[in-house]
Amino acid sequence: MKYIIVSGGVVSGLGKGIVTASLSFLLKSRGYKVAPTKIDMYLNVDAGTIRPQEHGEVFVTHDGIETDEDLGHYERFINENLSRASYITTGQVYQEVIRRERTFQYKGEDVEAIPHLTDEITRRINLSGETRNADITLVELGGTVGEYQNGIFFEATRIMKLKNPKDLIHVHVTYLPVLANVGELKSKPAQTSVHILNGMGIHPDIIVARSENPIDDRRLERLALFCNIEPEKIFSAPDVPSIYEVPLVFHCREQHLATTCLKLLHLKTKSHRTLDPWKSMVKNVKSRRLPEVRIAMVGKYFATGEYKLSDSYVSVIESLKHAGCFLNVKAKVEWVDSEDLENAKSTLNGYDGIIVPQGWGSRGIEGKLMASKYARENNIPYLGLCFGMQMASIEFARNVLGLKNANTTEANPKTKHPIICAMPDQEKYLSTHQYGGTIRLGAWPCIIKRGTLLEKSYRNYGKVKDAPWFIPRNPTSKVSSTKSLIIYERHRHRYEFNNKFKSSFEKKGFVISGTSPDGKLVEAIELDNHKFFVGTQFHPEYISRPLAPHPLFISFLKATMIK
Repeated sequence: MKYIIVSGGVVSGLGKGIVTASLSFLLKSRGYKVAPTKIDMYLNVDAGTIRPQEHGEVFVTHDGIETDEDLGHYERFINENLSRASYITTGQVYQEVIRRERTFQYKGEDVEAIPHLTDEITRRINLSGETRNADITLVELGGTVGEYQNGIFFEATRIMKLKNPKDLIHVHVTYLPVLANVGELKSKPAQTSVHILNGMGIHPDIIVARSENPIDDRRLERLALFCNIEPEKIFSAPDVPSIYEVPLVFHCREQHLATTCLKLLHLKTKSHRTLDPWKSMVKNVKSRRLPEVRIAMVGKYFATGEYKLSDSYVSVIESLKHAGCFLNVKAKVEWVDSEDLENAKSTLNGYDGIIVPQGWGSRGIEGKLMASKYARENNIPYLGLCFGMQMASIEFARNVLGLKNANTTEANPKTKHPIICAMPDQEKYLSTHQYGGTIRLGAWPCIIKRGTLLEKSYRNYGKVKDAPWFIPRNPTSKVSSTKSLIIYERHRHRYEFNNKFKSSFEKKGFVISGTSPDGKLVEAIELDNHKFFVGTQFHPEYISRPLAPHPLFISFLKATMIK
């Protein structure tokens, strides 16, 4: 197995994840099996208990681990499902080393950072590659070089390189800022980050120079000289309109990043897969001539201090882009804080569609209920994702069934009308404060009711080769017109629709369009006589791909185009 380590310098948020995803995509196009892997430096065992404002979106894999959002980018770029082996945290490493120490597996040795932590890190990196039977394992190191909390991971990769010098290369992503009062790219911060890396015993084989503008020859020469690296091994990564353009930037005539990596790893190109479908998709995403539809994203995880971020809902945003590309329309997403709706600081007038995404807790819940009611009463296309489905159910109970103060027990444990409540097996976890990794996670089967909008969406737009929403991948079974569709979608929730209310809902036109195979869990709902009103307990956004848009996002966007 070969290894490519991707690190970052100067500032976080440079796009190491996109670089890793892009390089994985390009190496796959050369015929290699790849295993993109993310290492988070947090002591958290996984990302499940971290606030979205702190860490961005929590991405869930098919096998049910809560991970960093970069795994979502990896899956979207290589169009493959990853697993828990692809995600490593400091918490996992320490937890395992301490477990072994407590069970006397070190046979009385002093347990130390080196070699015990570094050995465990190496084991997990190897496991990631072995799980995928990979030729090349790519490892993104979270954070920036020089941080006290990630030094042990750099040390582990240094040791790996020392033992197998021809099998591992280090790609360093660093930043060249443009100072407004100077008006030119400054290379000193990048030089400093490389010097820090050198001080750890690591010399980068490749430098990716992130900047607002392409790096010029003068800056290239300076960077090469002071970082002791050949100019042809420095790759410019300027800002581009779409993240999906980044692989093409690295594949242009002047820059063949994948070719350089393969040479350094003593590998040859196995095959050349055409990039034409990807190029066409990028061209469409970048087009300014496409008609626009305005989508209100009603959430509560936007604000961090004085700033508003979109990272909390990155998979939803990307899913809209994928569907828009398929339909030749541009989804213009606008943030609507649910608390602002509650306080009459925002309005939903003028939007072509409304999405209420995932969420937790009671804060901002009334604003989300208002969004659901507005969409229902005004025939505005509505897509409720997980919490958004629950909000639609509660709103229907309050305003159609007349169950005043209906709620979820998550927000009001004493509600008289618990439309949404914790699953029985979840009660014990809640009572003992076992929150991490205990909710319903990963891909679960759902049977779709015949004749529903949900069924039409999957039948019309879901016939994609190797589509992740159909397992097993048997084309004859998934398009059969005589059998109910069974889909597999990813979940991340603890609360469910209360079946005690199911019959009263259905009598009023509330359609239960998807359930678990045993019928005990409501997986999807929709409304009759509405342009598009669908809620899913699962998260379709997790498995939408640029060249395989998710059927529900296509149907939703198509409905927003109908005037």
